[in-house]
Amino acid sequence: MIRKLLNFSFRVLIRITYGKARIFFLRQMGVKIGENCLVFYADFSTEPYLIELGNHVTVSTGVRFITHDGAVWLFRQEYPDLDIFGPIKIGNNSCIGMNSILLPNTQIGENCIVAAGAVVKGRFPDNSLIIGNPAKRVLDTRMQKRLYMMSPSKFNMKRLNNRKKKKVLLDRFFNEKSSNLEHTKTMSQTEIN
Repeated sequence: MIRKLLNFSFRVLIRITYGKARIFFLRQMGVKIGENCLVFYADFSTEPYLIELGNHVTVSTGVRFITHDGAVWLFRQEYPDLDIFGPIKIGNNSCIGMNSILLPNTQIGENCIVAAGAVVKGRFPDNSLIIGNPAKRVLDTRMQKRLYMMSPSKFNMKRLNNRKKKKVLLDRFFNEKSSNLEHTKTMSQTEIN
């Protein structure tokens, strides 16, 4: 009973932190956020009003939106008031991966995936899979969708509770592998004999 209560409390805390309340506060800071977005803990820079997220956008944990260029510090003796700023715009139905960095004057199209850890600057067209440092478009997301659908690691588990999900994953990745390893050993021993 205590475990269920703690689990429930944890889920409520996550929903408050990452859900509508977080989006409400970000909007109050000036971030333009569309409908049905999921925003985990991310850094929205010192100029959050220069950031725009379309509808159905996911921003993963550790993402950093940087809307200014601090390197102008090098030139402050010659140009004491120099500052460089730029907006960041994310199109509809896009996903920004964990620990990505989006630099000033970046525009990401619709239906895009920014891979975890990417350092992104510039314009990227719709349907881009964006990877790397510096980030580059490496694939069309329609092709990535096909790869996901063919993946042996694909599961349909959104409706399972955590206990059932854990069982399915452990059975698939550990019990199946051990039975496959045993089968391989048996096959190898048969071939030797």
